[in-house]
Amino acid sequence: MRSKLGGRVAQAAEIALATRKYVTPIDVLTGLRWLHDRHVETWRQGRADSLERLAAVDAGRMAEALSHLRAWAMSRDLLESEAAYTAGTRDRRPLRFTAAGDEDLERAFRVHWLSPELSETRRRQIAERHSKAPDLVAVAPLDAWTCAGCGDTGPYLIMEDDRPHCLTCADMDHLCFLPAGNAALSRRAKKESGLSAVVVRFNRRRKRYERLGVLVEEEALTRAEEQCLADEEARLRRRERDRERRAGEDAEFQTRMAAQIRRLFPHCPAERAEAIAAHAAVRGSGRVGRTAAARVLDENAITLAVIASVRHLDTDYDALLMGGAPRMTARERIRPRVEEVLTAWRA
Repeated sequence: MRSKLGGRVAQAAEIALATRKYVTPIDVLTGLRWLHDRHVETWRQGRADSLERLAAVDAGRMAEALSHLRAWAMSRDLLESEAAYTAGTRDRRPLRFTAAGDEDLERAFRVHWLSPELSETRRRQIAERHSKAPDLVAVAPLDAWTCAGCGDTGPYLIMEDDRPHCLTCADMDHLCFLPAGNAALSRRAKKESGLSAVVVRFNRRRKRYERLGVLVEEEALTRAEEQCLADEEARLRRRERDRERRAGEDAEFQTRMAAQIRRLFPHCPAERAEAIAAHAAVRGSGRVGRTAAARVLDENAITLAVIASVRHLDTDYDALLMGGAPRMTARERIRPRVEEVLTAWRA
């Protein structure tokens, strides 16, 4: 008999496996909502001494989840592969998952579970990608700060030994800033540059770091610009093909989502199901329809998309928010109406 936690672990793992053909412990911890992606990013950048410090549970609870993950993976005959995790810092130190650093548990965190369907080349690529250290990160701070080396300040800071340093003290003041916006140019400039760093700034409203651009060597940027000019026409044609391909994929996904909505809610009008799918599945929207769970048509994720539509279109929820009602208070007030609509659609 599978425990409640075992069932939740299996659900999170199934979604990751269906989406990418492999599962990592971090996939499960984020799927359980014990960690957010922003916590993982902070840890990968070396700005936390262990992943446990950022998690909603302690190492013991995480170890229990990993035990369930191993049992699930072995029942599915998945292949075991160990990856190294390196910090995005100048010293490229190994990352630690737990505060105590127990080696057996640390190794359990490094184990990935791969589908036997993957080729040997693809397995090697996955291991290399996860073992590769993240980019060096330069922070554009929101508040005044002081360099731990020279006592001065600057537009960007680099963390070294858990203390902020200016670009001069970090020996990176010869780099120039390339703003985000041209993916091909940024990618090529980073490839050409012997030393580079991604520039980020914290968004207080969204509670996450957002990319502003990249610091690269000036000569590397010049070479990258020349390369982009040389094949600009070919890249334009490729972008158009990619746009058409994504449009086709989105249309097919929305059709499948609408069908799943009708399966779960047989009396939901067909045009309404199509409208819900079209709204929830907009690429890059961040809505529930673009989550990993929704992409594999998970029932919970699809139901959340339907609830969101009912909340906004079939209740006075938006009017309550505009009137100043707290979000959770407004949701509680309209809950009976939401349940009424869902029950009618399920009947």
